[in-house]
Amino acid sequence: MRFNLFKQSDIPEKYRSNFTNLYLDIAWFGVVSGTAVNFLNVYATRLGASGLQIGLLTAAAAVVNLFLAIPAGHWISKRPTGQAVFWSSVLFRIGYFFWIPLPWFFNEQGQIWALIVLAFLMAIPLTPLGVGFNALFAEAVPDRYRARVAGTRNVTFAIAYMLTSLIAGYILKNTEFPGGYQVIFIIGAFGAAMSSYHIYHVKPLQDENPAPPPAPIPVAASQSVSPRSLTAALRLDVWNSKFKHVLLAMFIFHFSHYLSSPLYPIFNVRVLNLNDSHLGNGTALYYLSVLLASTQLGRIVNRFGNKRVTGWGVAGMASYPLMLAFAQNVWQFYALSFLGGFLFALVNGAYANYMLENIPPDDRPSHLAWYTIMFNFAILASSLIGPVTADAIGLINALIVFGIARILAGLFLLKWG
Repeated sequence: MRFNLFKQSDIPEKYRSNFTNLYLDIAWFGVVSGTAVNFLNVYATRLGASGLQIGLLTAAAAVVNLFLAIPAGHWISKRPTGQAVFWSSVLFRIGYFFWIPLPWFFNEQGQIWALIVLAFLMAIPLTPLGVGFNALFAEAVPDRYRARVAGTRNVTFAIAYMLTSLIAGYILKNTEFPGGYQVIFIIGAFGAAMSSYHIYHVKPLQDENPAPPPAPIPVAASQSVSPRSLTAALRLDVWNSKFKHVLLAMFIFHFSHYLSSPLYPIFNVRVLNLNDSHLGNGTALYYLSVLLASTQLGRIVNRFGNKRVTGWGVAGMASYPLMLAFAQNVWQFYALSFLGGFLFALVNGAYANYMLENIPPDDRPSHLAWYTIMFNFAILASSLIGPVTADAIGLINALIVFGIARILAGLFLLKWG
């Protein structure tokens, strides 16, 4: 296995700055994710949060994104993509700094609800950031390099996540609650600021293969569908294109994926009785596997294509909730974490490029806005349905059912996506 993903000597000089800043952006976001984001739900669980409250930490953002995705797409399309993404990232990531002082002002339940409210507020700038970043990536990275850059970003993210999650686990093990969490929230906030700094330096390139100008609209058509009409504003025409199959496949994938997410911290803390050090070690193993798999992502995608890698990866990700349901000790949790990281690397590295293959180059923001709507509708529905289902049929049964749902989602994507 050759670890040559960071090699840039064979890349034209005009692309190297963008690629380097994309790698550093994701590295610093790996610091955020390995510290603050990674332990947020664990922190809420230790404060006494219910499954529904943990679900709301995610669902609050999804509600905002559902309403703002289309306006965000319009907003992004009328501005330089790089600047719009940068300022959205700044406004979003300021929110991480507000996590730090919460224990000084609120009791346990007050902190939980404050975190939910902050998630709601942070989602407002997160919406244009989510819509715009995929468009910026497409504008800043030529098609022939996207799988390579995505794979390298996965490796970079994995290294940062792995190291910082180990450090965070050590800090939490050796620092009294909740002071240890405040320390890792500080580290995460600093990482978020540095990530935005590198996003600022990612610049869209001139399109080497510009799309032909759209055909003129016949007079009759322009009278029946005004640019100011509701249909035009909502860009419902996207649903008349082949991209609708991609949208449906992505919705089913994300819905099945997030059904079990609110259950993991509850199962790990209250059933497996894992401590913060165990959780940090498991995360490190997960992202060590991501790192190893990501070095081969370009080769795998070149052989099988982004669609098949995404579909089979989604189906394979069923192994995580299915096997976790039967786990009884920390060593099984470690083994499962390593397996889960490999499958995550394949899906995470391929699905965005799978979407971009099906989007017209001159109309990315509107298509990605509709993807953002489907993504957040999936998160909203699954984050609420998952905990309710677990309460009704039991935690273990729910993990099994949700694992089967992932298999069906992968098969749907392969067949109809």
